[in-house]
Amino acid sequence: MTSALKIAIKNRQAILFAGAGVSAVLGAPSWGQLIEHIGEDLGFEKDVFRALSDSYLTLAEYYKIQTGSIGPLRSWMDRSWSFSDAIIEASGVHKHISELNFPVIYTTNYDRNIERALHLNDKKARRIVNVKDFIKVEDDETQVIKLHGDFDDDDSIVLTETDYFKRLSFDSPLDIRLRSDVLARPVLFIGYSLSDINIRILLHKLWETWEASPHRSHKPEIYIFLPRPNEVEEAVLAKWGVTTIVGDDPDPAKALESFLADLAS
Repeated sequence: MTSALKIAIKNRQAILFAGAGVSAVLGAPSWGQLIEHIGEDLGFEKDVFRALSDSYLTLAEYYKIQTGSIGPLRSWMDRSWSFSDAIIEASGVHKHISELNFPVIYTTNYDRNIERALHLNDKKARRIVNVKDFIKVEDDETQVIKLHGDFDDDDSIVLTETDYFKRLSFDSPLDIRLRSDVLARPVLFIGYSLSDINIRILLHKLWETWEASPHRSHKPEIYIFLPRPNEVEEAVLAKWGVTTIVGDDPDPAKALESFLADLAS
């Protein structure tokens, strides 16, 4: 199943889409821990705040309404999601991502750990947050395209419910570039929960686009790595033309590392 993906990666045709699970292997806080911090910052008891809404996005929206800015929260997130060079260098997941030498990496992570890993492994990387950043790209650089923003720019951060609703339109300059890439190249998704509505909508839109095309037999492959089997998700994704690759280790981080090591071998 992975032989075609290996060939595409070797030929620098495939692109990578990296989610929160990639930062989680370093010890980054979960969304649940982020919401706990928001509640504490607003003076709520942990369980009381979590009981106010089932949506993390709504709770983040409430924080912004109450404080008027995500600035202090962004500062805490930046500190909490930043890791030393030694920790990043010790991560097999980040090492293998660097070795695989993808020409383009899309990520919904705000942190700079992927860019840092590339630099630590002697790869040139260009962080792209806004359309103007494309102007500076050089041929030998890996483009790391931050679809949900970067900690250096508060206005770029996609965190609240309003932010996510805006993102679901998929009509920003970065989205236009994304659609162009994924319609022309094989793409591999790693580190994602399939409960992430952004990813599900993106996958469905890609399927819809190709289904309406007389050239659908030429659709590039879409792969997603799942750390453990899920027959429901696999069946739905298969309907959308997505190939699932399931990990073989009960530890999600080890399963991802093993999978990437196999691709790099």
